[in-house]
Amino acid sequence: MRAFIAIALPDEIHRELARQQAAFRAACPDARWTRAEGIHLTLKFLGEINEPQVKQVTVALAPLGNFSRFKVEVKGFGCFPDARRPRVFWAGVAAPPDLARLATGVEDAMAPLGFEREQRTYNPHLTLARFNNPRPQPRLQEAIAMQAGVSLGQFEASEFFLFESRLSPGGAEYRKVARFSEKPSVSDFEFPVSNL
Repeated sequence: MRAFIAIALPDEIHRELARQQAAFRAACPDARWTRAEGIHLTLKFLGEINEPQVKQVTVALAPLGNFSRFKVEVKGFGCFPDARRPRVFWAGVAAPPDLARLATGVEDAMAPLGFEREQRTYNPHLTLARFNNPRPQPRLQEAIAMQAGVSLGQFEASEFFLFESRLSPGGAEYRKVARFSEKPSVSDFEFPVSNL
C-alpha cells in the first residue's frame, strides 16, 4: 500500500480550507486542487509498503504516541518553490517546536526500518493545489499578499496516524490504518492488513 504518517485535521479546518480554495480558484485556474476533506499535516511520506512493513512501522511508531499535546494554527499562504514559478500552493502552519520534535521522532523511528531520512528541514504546510507547469502566477501572488497573516483557525494536536493513500479518478482517497495517541488501544490497529 502507498502510505504516509500525518496529523489529521478537524472538520472545521477542512471547511475553512475548502472556502479558501474556492476563493483562490479564480487566481490560478490551471491548478490541480486537492480535496479539502483529505488535507492533512504530513509528518513523513513512506511510499509503497507491504504487510510486514505495515506491522513494523506500527510497532516502531507506538512509543511516539505519548507526546505532549500542542496547539496548531493554520495561518497564511505560500508556494513552493515560490509564487513566480510555483509547483505547490499551500496554507501555512504555525506550531511550537513540539511539532518539529514529533517529525524528527518519526524520522528517527523510520530510519532503522530502511526509510530514507528527509534531507530538507521539516517545513509544515497543508497542500491546497499543485501545478503541472510551473510558470509565473501574478494573480496568485496578489491574492496571497492580500491574505497575508490571515488565520484559518486553530486546533490541538493530540494524535497522529498511519494513512493509506489510494489513487482514484476523483483524486487521492485516504484511510486511517493505525492511530498513535497517549493511550492507544488494540482497536486502533487494523490487523490483519492483508486486504490492503
